[in-house]
Amino acid sequence: MNHTDSNRWRTVDIVVASVIAVAFGVIFWAWGLLWGATDAAFAFFPPAQTLIYGVWLVPAVLGGLVIRKPGASLYCELLAAIISALLGSQWGGIVIVQGLMQGLGAELAFAAFRYRAYRLPVALLAGALTGLTAAIFDFVYWNKAYDLVDYRLPYALLTIVSATIIAGAGAHFLTRALANTGALDRFPAGRDRALV
Repeated sequence: MNHTDSNRWRTVDIVVASVIAVAFGVIFWAWGLLWGATDAAFAFFPPAQTLIYGVWLVPAVLGGLVIRKPGASLYCELLAAIISALLGSQWGGIVIVQGLMQGLGAELAFAAFRYRAYRLPVALLAGALTGLTAAIFDFVYWNKAYDLVDYRLPYALLTIVSATIIAGAGAHFLTRALANTGALDRFPAGRDRALV
C-alpha cells in the first residue's frame, strides 16, 4: 500500500473522528460554562484564565494522533465547534470559525511531518500551533479592544503554553491510554502501542 492509499479515510476513521468530535463538542459546551464561572478566580490577572484554554484544543491534536490522516485535526476540531454551537455556546456561531482556525494549527504540525510522525514532540508542536492559531483569532477578534502589553500579549503566550501542555501532551497521553485498552487496535496508534 502506498502512502496515498494510507491517506484515504476509511469508514471507521470517519466514525471514530466523529465520536471524538461529538464528545468534545459536549465538553466544549460545558467548558464554556466553567470558563465563565472562573472569571473571578483570575481577577488578579485576567490573561491567566487562558491556562485552562487548552481543553478547547484537545480534539485537534487527538484527532490527528488517532486517525493519522490529512484533515483529521481540522475535522475533529471543526465538528466539535459546530456541536458546541448547536448546543448553545455562549459565544454563538463564531465558535465555528474559531474551530476552523484551531484545527488548522494542529493540521499544519502533522503536515510538516508529512503525516508520518506522531510521537510526543510532534504532539507538543501540534498543541503549540493550535494554540497559536487560537491566540491569533482571539487577538484580532475577541481581544482587539484590550491593551497590547498588559492583556493581549500575555493572553496569547499563555494560550500557547496551555495548548502545548493540555492539548499537546494531554492528547498524546490520552492516545496512549486508549491504545493500551485495545480501543484503537484498528488504527496505527493502537498497533504501535509501545511507540505512541
